[in-house]
Amino acid sequence: MIHEIDEALRNLIRENALAGSGIEVLLEAPTKEWAARRNTPTVNMYLYDIREDLRRRELGRIPEYDSDGRITARHRPPRHMKLSYLVTAWTQRPEDEHRLLSSMLVVLLANEMMPPSRLTGSLAELGLPVPMTVASPPPEDRAFADVWTALGGELKPSLDVVVSVPVPAVPPEPAAPLVTEDLVARVVNRQTRIAMSRQAKDRRP
Repeated sequence: MIHEIDEALRNLIRENALAGSGIEVLLEAPTKEWAARRNTPTVNMYLYDIREDLRRRELGRIPEYDSDGRITARHRPPRHMKLSYLVTAWTQRPEDEHRLLSSMLVVLLANEMMPPSRLTGSLAELGLPVPMTVASPPPEDRAFADVWTALGGELKPSLDVVVSVPVPAVPPEPAAPLVTEDLVARVVNRQTRIAMSRQAKDRRP
């Protein structure tokens, strides 16, 4: 699931914001050592945080139906995980980095949802929307300066891209077998009940 978003986001940036540039899009941690090895223009999208999107949590069970409209299974609603990417541009000049960031910002802002055509594998099978936010303020318990400090690098301009991804919670639970036998109802009047009671007494030893 995470790797599917990696590829979807990478291709969205590569084909729409960097088309024809030949610039690499990597998924590596932008540490000081990594930055020192860069000798060609590069865009890096580092996945630095994974947490549940509690605002989208749902309760209950969702039924699954067969072709005849019968319930065959029930499953819990998917949980939604927020994948946070630190997107940076690496060139020899700050001006060029700013141009790359601008191009990516325009493309990402134009896509509030990950385009369905970009989704593959399990995400494509689920068929659920995958919202994205760009350059929103971070949660109170997280600061970008702390991320850079943990990486051992120097603070530089970046885009914070957060993708909310649906994840199936548990396998579906099979539904109980459908009752197909006919129900038979008998109407017993008062005289019949008396006769049945007498017969029962006569059979007692």
